[in-house]
Amino acid sequence: MIDSGATRWVTDLMSTLGAPGAGLAIALENIFPPLPSEVILPLAGFTASAGGMGLYAALVWTTIGSVVGALALYGIGAALGRDRMVALATKVPLVKVADIEKTEAWFERHGTKAVFFGRMIPVFRSLISIPAGVERMPLPVFLTLTTLGSALWNTAFVLAGFFLGERWEVVSEYVSAYSKVVLGAAALALLVLVGTRVFRMAGSRKAGDRTSGR
Repeated sequence: MIDSGATRWVTDLMSTLGAPGAGLAIALENIFPPLPSEVILPLAGFTASAGGMGLYAALVWTTIGSVVGALALYGIGAALGRDRMVALATKVPLVKVADIEKTEAWFERHGTKAVFFGRMIPVFRSLISIPAGVERMPLPVFLTLTTLGSALWNTAFVLAGFFLGERWEVVSEYVSAYSKVVLGAAALALLVLVGTRVFRMAGSRKAGDRTSGR
């Protein structure tokens, strides 16, 4: 279901600023995920089809907005740094330093793919910039991957809104369903991870009790 308040706000922003308004909305969407790109991008395409802005300008400015928003989150990750991240993460129940080291090793091997393809996964498209900053992925590499991934995602949705016209909301409905599947899968994976960790901790505790009882 589309938030009419968010739609109205984005529409007003585009009416006032044109294509740069669409870029600003997307930059903010990266930092504040509750602002949905699945509303902003097709709406920008519809606005372009109605003559409110140029199609090429919509594509360029929304991509610029994506990169600017991603850079802000990259900066947060870089400012946080590994030591602070480890200190914070180890305070989370069931999280060990070994888990963080495994994540770092995984990101070192697959970070480029994660940043590129992550730009096309709802919610994670914003968050993926933070570990990239923490791990200090070379900025030129990060910018290139973010620009390419964002350009593909944005172009698909802006063009969909452009060709669907007044039916642009259909895009949002499909992406909303896709987002729920992604979030559901992530939640299930988290539950499995937590359940496995709790089971192992309980097993280790029982083994320790039996050893001390001898």
